[in-house]
Amino acid sequence: MMTLTKAHLAKKVADDCGFLTGEARDIVDKLIGVVRTSLIEGEEVMITGFGKWMVRNKRARRGRNPQTGEELVLDSRRVVTWKYSPVLKRALNEAGK
Repeated sequence: MMTLTKAHLAKKVADDCGFLTGEARDIVDKLIGVVRTSLIEGEEVMITGFGKWMVRNKRARRGRNPQTGEELVLDSRRVVTWKYSPVLKRALNEAGK
Protein backbone atom coordinates (compact mmCIF):
# COMPACT_ATOMS: atom_id res chain seq x y z
CA MET A 1 0.00 0.00 0.00
CA MET A 2 1.28 3.46 -0.90
CA THR A 3 0.86 6.78 0.91
CA LEU A 4 -0.67 9.46 -1.29
CA THR A 5 1.52 12.57 -1.08
CA LYS A 6 1.13 16.12 -2.42
CA ALA A 7 3.51 15.19 -5.22
CA HIS A 8 1.32 12.19 -6.16
CA LEU A 9 -1.79 14.36 -6.06
CA ALA A 10 -0.16 16.99 -8.30
CA LYS A 11 0.96 14.32 -10.79
CA LYS A 12 -2.55 12.83 -10.87
CA VAL A 13 -4.12 16.27 -11.43
CA ALA A 14 -1.59 17.01 -14.17
CA ASP A 15 -2.17 13.67 -15.91
CA ASP A 16 -5.97 13.69 -15.61
CA CYS A 17 -6.60 17.37 -16.39
CA GLY A 18 -3.87 18.16 -18.90
CA PHE A 19 -1.98 20.64 -16.72
CA LEU A 20 1.78 20.92 -16.58
CA THR A 21 3.17 19.30 -13.43
CA GLY A 22 4.23 22.68 -12.00
CA GLU A 23 0.77 24.13 -12.59
CA ALA A 24 -0.87 21.13 -10.94
CA ARG A 25 1.50 21.43 -7.96
CA ASP A 26 0.47 25.09 -7.59
CA ILE A 27 -3.22 24.13 -7.72
CA VAL A 28 -2.81 21.42 -5.07
CA ASP A 29 -0.78 23.79 -2.85
CA LYS A 30 -3.41 26.51 -3.23
CA LEU A 31 -6.24 24.09 -2.34
CA ILE A 32 -4.42 22.86 0.74
CA GLY A 33 -3.67 26.46 1.71
CA VAL A 34 -7.33 27.44 1.46
CA VAL A 35 -8.35 24.46 3.61
CA ARG A 36 -5.61 25.22 6.16
CA THR A 37 -6.53 28.92 6.39
CA SER A 38 -10.22 28.13 6.78
CA LEU A 39 -9.53 25.69 9.61
CA ILE A 40 -7.20 28.13 11.38
CA GLU A 41 -10.01 30.70 11.24
CA GLY A 42 -12.35 28.14 12.84
CA GLU A 43 -14.45 27.48 9.74
CA GLU A 44 -15.67 24.03 8.76
CA VAL A 45 -14.54 22.67 5.41
CA MET A 46 -16.93 20.35 3.61
CA ILE A 47 -16.31 18.60 0.32
CA THR A 48 -19.56 17.02 -0.81
CA GLY A 49 -19.23 13.29 -1.35
CA PHE A 50 -15.93 13.18 0.55
CA GLY A 51 -16.18 14.56 4.07
CA LYS A 52 -16.01 17.48 6.46
CA TRP A 53 -13.17 18.88 8.57
CA MET A 54 -14.12 20.68 11.79
CA VAL A 55 -12.17 22.48 14.51
CA ARG A 56 -13.00 21.46 18.07
CA ASN A 57 -11.89 23.17 21.24
CA LYS A 58 -10.70 20.77 23.90
CA ARG A 59 -10.62 22.09 27.42
CA ALA A 60 -7.75 21.61 29.85
CA ARG A 61 -7.86 18.32 31.68
CA ARG A 62 -5.95 16.26 34.17
CA GLY A 63 -3.69 13.61 32.78
CA ARG A 64 -0.88 11.32 33.80
CA ASN A 65 2.63 10.80 32.50
CA PRO A 66 2.57 7.12 31.47
CA GLN A 67 6.27 6.65 32.22
CA THR A 68 6.37 8.14 35.71
CA GLY A 69 2.73 8.06 36.75
CA GLU A 70 3.01 11.75 37.69
CA GLU A 71 -0.25 13.69 37.40
CA LEU A 72 -0.24 16.80 35.25
CA VAL A 73 -2.59 19.24 33.53
CA LEU A 74 -2.96 19.02 29.77
CA ASP A 75 -3.52 22.49 28.33
CA SER A 76 -6.64 23.41 26.40
CA ARG A 77 -6.13 23.15 22.66
CA ARG A 78 -7.80 23.17 19.28
CA VAL A 79 -7.91 20.00 17.24
CA VAL A 80 -9.08 19.17 13.74
CA THR A 81 -11.55 16.33 13.36
CA TRP A 82 -12.76 14.76 10.16
CA LYS A 83 -15.98 12.95 9.38
CA TYR A 84 -16.39 11.08 6.13
CA SER A 85 -19.52 11.45 4.05
CA PRO A 86 -22.07 8.65 3.70
CA VAL A 87 -21.23 8.58 -0.03
CA LEU A 88 -17.56 7.84 0.73
CA LYS A 89 -18.51 5.28 3.39
CA ARG A 90 -20.72 3.45 0.91
CA ALA A 91 -18.03 3.53 -1.80
CA LEU A 92 -15.41 2.20 0.63
CA ASN A 93 -17.61 -0.67 1.73
CA GLU A 94 -18.58 -1.58 -1.82
CA ALA A 95 -14.93 -1.56 -2.94
CA GLY A 96 -13.99 -3.90 -0.11
CA LYS A 97 -16.31 -6.67 -1.24
